[in-house]
Amino acid sequence: MSSLVGTATLAAQKFIDLITLKACREPKETPLTPEDIVGVLEGRGWEAEIVKAADMEGMIDVCPKGILKCVDGRGSDNEAMAGPKMAGGIYAIAHNRHTTSIEGLKAITKEVAAKGHVPSVHGDHSKDMMGCGFFKLWLTGRFDDMGYPRPEFDADQGAQAVKEAGGFIEMHHGSHEEKVVLINLVENKTLEPQEDDQRFIVDGWAAGKFDLDVPNFLVAAAATVEMLGGPKKAKIIVA
Repeated sequence: MSSLVGTATLAAQKFIDLITLKACREPKETPLTPEDIVGVLEGRGWEAEIVKAADMEGMIDVCPKGILKCVDGRGSDNEAMAGPKMAGGIYAIAHNRHTTSIEGLKAITKEVAAKGHVPSVHGDHSKDMMGCGFFKLWLTGRFDDMGYPRPEFDADQGAQAVKEAGGFIEMHHGSHEEKVVLINLVENKTLEPQEDDQRFIVDGWAAGKFDLDVPNFLVAAAATVEMLGGPKKAKIIVA
């Protein structure tokens, strides 16, 4: 476990170094570029390439009825897949902001709804609400070395809070067989999971919509894939 946590910490530091370097070179804030993302991932041993949205089959407009869901590529009892994808669903927002309380989670649930999306978290049919790998990593301290405080609630309490605040609880099934990580930077676009051809889908643009720390958001997503033994292969999708 220690080596995996160390890997996650190294990823965070590389992104911090990159942003610090840019800040030194340019007095105005410089957004993270697709080339930056490729460079950092390749430096960590990933295969990464930039692709055009026009060349990606299955790109769709985000739909307000689609849930803001986890990046999980497995099958699901939910059919409303046209919402943004973040690690852990709305847990990604709480994690990025260091929000650890039930009340804070409920507030985020309402915020997501107010911004036009259906908030959600998920479990699966084998582990119930602990079936979300991202939340399990967060709860059990695997992000501690990256400076993220652990949630003050367990998986069942988190799911109940989201439900009480008007969110949706999704349940996945089957085994993880994702072959690639798709990091989509095209605003208000997404892809839908395919149970028979799994991929992790990360809508990077959505981090900006919720005023998250984008480099840390992407680090957390990459670290999650690594700690769960997922594919170190990414496509960064641009307009």
